[in-house]
Amino acid sequence: MNRMNWESVWNVLKWVLAVLAAGFVGHFGRVLAEWIVHRRARRTEASSPERYAAGLEKKRVKAQMKLEKKRIKAEAKRRKKEE
Repeated sequence: MNRMNWESVWNVLKWVLAVLAAGFVGHFGRVLAEWIVHRRARRTEASSPERYAAGLEKKRVKAQMKLEKKRIKAEAKRRKKEE
């Protein structure tokens, strides 16, 4: 039987390391590409006028709700103080 020499073992090890490195780079390259696409899509959606107007309307409604809640709380506090 022929024994494996260190040269052939090293050759196999180099290929295994090359395949692992390629897989590592490929995986994180794909994740980076998906992140870039998602970020770009989010920016284009946010820049549309309709989306901007909807965001402003949502903020306005939220502010109104907050003011109403404060008014109700102040009224309850005033009633409690009168008692």
